Amino acid sequence: MATYLVRLELPDRPGALGAVASRIGAVRADVTAVEIVERRQGSAVDEFIVELADEGRLALLLSEIIEVDGVSVEEVHLISGRAHDRRLDAYDTAIDIMQERTPQDVLTALARRVSVELDAAWTAVVDVEQVLIVAAHGRPPAAAWLTAFVVESRAERALQAGDATPPPPGTGAGGAGAGGAGAGGAEAGGAGDAGATGGGDDEEARNRVDAGRATAEGITRPDPEAGTTPRPETVDIGWVELAAWDLVLAAGRPGLRFGSREQAHLAAVARLADARWVDLAEREARVSHPSCAG
Repeated sequence: MATYLVRLELPDRPGALGAVASRIGAVRADVTAVEIVERRQGSAVDEFIVELADEGRLALLLSEIIEVDGVSVEEVHLISGRAHDRRLDAYDTAIDIMQERTPQDVLTALARRVSVELDAAWTAVVDVEQVLIVAAHGRPPAAAWLTAFVVESRAERALQAGDATPPPPGTGAGGAGAGGAGAGGAEAGGAGDAGATGGGDDEEARNRVDAGRATAEGITRPDPEAGTTPRPETVDIGWVELAAWDLVLAAGRPGLRFGSREQAHLAAVARLADARWVDLAEREARVSHPSCAG
């Protein structure tokens, strides 16, 4: 039994979802989960977790799906078979983050849980000012590359918002650094295609941001049809400011785009981490208060 994640764009009209499910069932496949990733004008992007008894019937499955008027296949990925229960995942993430007692442990738990919840190949917490990866899960690009990517993305976002003076490198959305108490919520960053596993100085890393978007330079996976010859693969990166920490949380997914709902999900997890930072800072202040001495 093979399990696939199939992302589809459907017309936002009654009956479209049912028609797709009917086509999936027609090839003896089973839909185990459906999630709305985002809504666009006149359409919706949905993810289906589909179990298929015979991998050789995948092409037939996709051909049946696109027979539904107005439906297009955006992405198809073979997955491990673990179907997410998003509500339970959210509780597990909250428990893991809130039970940690030190800032480093909170960030480590945050990186691990984001990778689980968003099926990310890697997650990193980045200190942009120090060009340093503070915590990570998986194998993220080098700190210099991630820093350059975030700086570039911040500048693009500022220009899109009409701000002629984008924030300089290392400037967070607010709050204090990891060594002191801060406050505020996470500010959503954005998503972009990126390549390259990083390395080299900051200038080289900056130059590779644009190249990575177009060619996914350096991000490779084995191509089963070409023996051991690697093939490039685009990595989509979602990121968000950890305002209370003055850090950035970034996650990468090869070949699987971050939708607007997933960006909101990333921002919500970041706000949870921000709240935990404030709680830890308040606890530290109470413990260190002179009235607690002795």
